Amino acid sequence: MRLSHNWLGLVVLAVTGCVHGRAVQPLPVNATEVKFEEIVITGDLALEKLNDEELFAAGTSFYASEDYAQAARYFGRICDFHQQSKHYRPALYNAGLALEKTKSWDDAWVRFSALADAAKGTGDALDAAFRVAECDYHLERYPEAIELLRTMADRTDLSADKRIEARVQQGICELEIDQKDAAESTLRSVLTYWNSLPDKDLVDDYFPGQAQFFIGEIFRLHYEAVQLDGAKSTEKLAEDLEYKSELLLSSQGHYLRAIRIGNGYWATAAGNRIGGLYENMYEHMVHAPAPAELGGPEQEVYRAELRKKIRVLISKAITVYERTLEAAERIGASSPFVQQTRESLQKMKDLLLAEARAEEAEKSTATPPGS
Repeated sequence: MRLSHNWLGLVVLAVTGCVHGRAVQPLPVNATEVKFEEIVITGDLALEKLNDEELFAAGTSFYASEDYAQAARYFGRICDFHQQSKHYRPALYNAGLALEKTKSWDDAWVRFSALADAAKGTGDALDAAFRVAECDYHLERYPEAIELLRTMADRTDLSADKRIEARVQQGICELEIDQKDAAESTLRSVLTYWNSLPDKDLVDDYFPGQAQFFIGEIFRLHYEAVQLDGAKSTEKLAEDLEYKSELLLSSQGHYLRAIRIGNGYWATAAGNRIGGLYENMYEHMVHAPAPAELGGPEQEVYRAELRKKIRVLISKAITVYERTLEAAERIGASSPFVQQTRESLQKMKDLLLAEARAEEAEKSTATPPGS
């Protein structure tokens, strides 16, 4: 999802007594009175002499140089000591962004919350509301994030881009708490809304692509939940395998639609996932025991047929991974999915080579010399 900032707190701590009219009781004769020196914490002394203009300029410079901890420190000073400054609201937002960069999600949440207005806000107040939801997501406060995002997605005064962004992120949060049906419904509603727009080509394709990708993820999770159990009958195992294959194809279909939407990031991610589906099916079939009801010769036949199917799965995975990398290079896409795809492609090529060698070895031992 999205960003936040860190501050060094400046607290004045005074330890005093307050009697509110009660009679002060004298100490016992043998009592010992202990006195502590007054403790005063004045904050960040190094920044105390800087005014708001100097603090904002320094914070901006630190942020630009990617020194986010220092940026958070300088912007945070404005937030805490210069609340009448014209830089106060930008400092709140920038402090939040810097804190997000350091993954200080709680502190970022505080900064953004001081600025956010999900129900009526515009400009920085609306952007801050999205950032609050982002912080809630990283803090695993998914119900809070869902409520905030739903509020924004339901606003008819917002642009299509903003409503789609909020609704997609709502669906992702629903998926995080295992509300798969709700998440699927939410994400499908996004695509229905997007497709109904007369000028949808003017809308950023990032979030529609993300919505389609995550519907693919939902079906992938259903697919992975189906286990191939060799203790079951041949008929039941065949049914499970067919159902698992159907879920694979459904998931693949949504990933392909994500690719067709055309956003480079999600197209690359979807291609990587499709290859991963075939790779995962290969793993399941290789490690699933043969049906227990089959005798020795029948198990050999079963393994031979399985090997043919496995080779097909490996070949499909290789093809998808290669096409994904070609597309990524063509559009200049750079993401963690690209490196994962390269690694997976090499793994599948190695497996295909190993399968070919194993088959050749079996043939050489099965065929007597000179026959």
